[in-house]
Amino acid sequence: MPSELETAMESLIMVFHRYAGKEGKNGTLTRRELRTLMENELSGFLKSQKDPTIIDRIMKDLDANGDGEVNFEEFVSLVVGLSIACEACYRMQLKKTQSWKSVGLFCF
Repeated sequence: MPSELETAMESLIMVFHRYAGKEGKNGTLTRRELRTLMENELSGFLKSQKDPTIIDRIMKDLDANGDGEVNFEEFVSLVVGLSIACEACYRMQLKKTQSWKSVGLFCF
């Protein structure tokens, strides 16, 4: 039976590939695929953003090799960045509540 972390890793890989390669190259996300992924899988984050160009900005930041698409390695950097922000929020909430059981992970 996979551990909780192994399950999380599997989910990350499966979510990426569910959206990748429908329009562009196999194993990469186009801008439209990235938008669809974020609308479906990170809707709380998107709704919390006030910048209407957030997808364009994220795409520009993620596309490290400049090919106009986001590969898995580039996508993982988004997940890592959001996870770091959520963990910081988690720690702040934990200080207030003094109980990890009553703290939510997401600040958006």
